[in-house]
Amino acid sequence: MRRAAPLVALLVASGAVFADAPDTSLRPIVRPAILETEQPQPVAPARALYTPTRPVARPADLTQITVRSPAPVQAPAPARQTGEGAGQHRPRIQQPSARGGLMASLRPLLRPLGIGRKAQERKRKLARGAVCGDMAIQGEEVGHVPGRISGCGIDNAVKIRSIGGVALSQHALMDCQTARTIKAWMQQGMAPAVGGYGGGVAQLRVAAHYSCRTRNNRKGAKISEHGKGHAIDIAAFQLRDGRTISVLNDWGSGKKGRMLRKMHRSACGPFGTVLGPESDRFHRDHFHFDTARYRKGSYCR
Repeated sequence: MRRAAPLVALLVASGAVFADAPDTSLRPIVRPAILETEQPQPVAPARALYTPTRPVARPADLTQITVRSPAPVQAPAPARQTGEGAGQHRPRIQQPSARGGLMASLRPLLRPLGIGRKAQERKRKLARGAVCGDMAIQGEEVGHVPGRISGCGIDNAVKIRSIGGVALSQHALMDCQTARTIKAWMQQGMAPAVGGYGGGVAQLRVAAHYSCRTRNNRKGAKISEHGKGHAIDIAAFQLRDGRTISVLNDWGSGKKGRMLRKMHRSACGPFGTVLGPESDRFHRDHFHFDTARYRKGSYCR
């Protein structure tokens, strides 16, 4: 060590030692302790950042909710005008209509008294003229009709003037069973066959109804169903526009002929006997319908 001391002193004196050494130490500076205030705070989870708003509980009694009608909106007051135009144009404040408001009544408007009275009067009129317990069958009750020969007559006769709003050209005498059958056929057979042609049927042209006689007026023949109040003969159908569908003139020709065939066919079933132009020479100009019943079913020709 004593030998090396002069060498070190010489090196220091000459400036050779530590000439290339760095001015500062390369060792890292000791990091100061992290302050508690600077410590990273824990990040809240995503769910904690969103707090859902719970719906308000629905009241048990909804009738307690009070609906307030909106206050009427008042238009701003117009500025005062001076000069020539003053007082000429004043804006009108429109008041909210009670009919179109939020609390407008939902009840329908009352019908005019005149219409209601007419409807009631029509019902009373129909009720007074109804027979067979059906307001659609209008006429009058006749009661017992005796026959001049054995087998004729009607026990509880009615005289019919219209059925279902369709008039009869002459008041027809019959029993209620026949009147109800005619009504059913008119609704289910006649009306669909004619449809809207000519506005529909307005009147039945009745060729015959009650008549105390034999079949086809033959001597010695059986009593006709006409003599029992069970039959009606129809010669034509008067339409609402004035036109006519005639059995004699229109059977077998064109559109009217097809309507007549449909009416004839639809009567077979409701009526016991249905005869038309193709049955015999006695029925070439009319339909014969009656309510007789046979063991083998309806007789239709």
